[in-house]
Amino acid sequence: MAEQPSATPGPRTILVTGATAGIGLESATQLGMEGHHLVLVGRSADKLARAAADVSAAGAAGVETLECDFASLTAVRRLAEQVLASYDALHVLVNNAGTVHAERTLTEDGIEATFAVNHLGPFLLTERLKPLLVASEPARVVFTSSVAQYRGTMDFDDLGFEHGYAIMKAYSRSKLANVLYTRSLAAELAGSGVTVNCLHPGTVATDIWDGAPWFARPALHLAKRLFMISPAEGGRTITYLATSPEVGGVTGEYFENNVAKRPADLALDDAVAARLREESARLVGLA
Repeated sequence: MAEQPSATPGPRTILVTGATAGIGLESATQLGMEGHHLVLVGRSADKLARAAADVSAAGAAGVETLECDFASLTAVRRLAEQVLASYDALHVLVNNAGTVHAERTLTEDGIEATFAVNHLGPFLLTERLKPLLVASEPARVVFTSSVAQYRGTMDFDDLGFEHGYAIMKAYSRSKLANVLYTRSLAAELAGSGVTVNCLHPGTVATDIWDGAPWFARPALHLAKRLFMISPAEGGRTITYLATSPEVGGVTGEYFENNVAKRPADLALDDAVAARLREESARLVGLA
């Protein structure tokens, strides 16, 4: 997509979801070191308190915390209302919260949990905060996707895998949804001063894969030690898209290793992206 004007320098107000561990915490700490104002979002008050202490110690201009479980649409709506009520500006929204489930799991809203947490929750939060982001321009939206999007499918007759559920099928679909929504939202917001990009953080040794089947965990544990990158390295990919002047005007792109890369062919299908937004809006109750 065409570039937009570069972001102005200086401290930003940055909201990071999934900020209490892994790449979310590492990126928030790195952004704190840059002197930005961080709003950390997580499920646990205790973990949020520890994360806030780390980010504050790193040099953040300010740190606040908000609790939200992205498996609950009610909680996501409440989070959006808290942000809108508490902040006059939001310069960067980092949608990083994520999950996987070995077996098909439904949320309290009756939605398959991987799709709900990895796509629908971020979708709802972003749609609700969109006016604030536009009013705060130049602003950025960043989604943590995955290389798994290349294997993703999008069956609108069975988005929740009532038939043929598998952990990687569900995860790949949710990450493909991240890319589709990124490109669609970027096109919608073109010229507004808000950029929208997504990224693969690398194969990172985090606890997200604790939800993998028991028989896969020994191999994953070995892979973490031998082949996966550290959460700090993975976090840097988020930090780059959140604040680097090099991408201040870039929008609608999928990044790997801080380089824009062509995503899956299905991720480039505008008709699929439009249908996904329609179905997502219906599922989360947006007009």
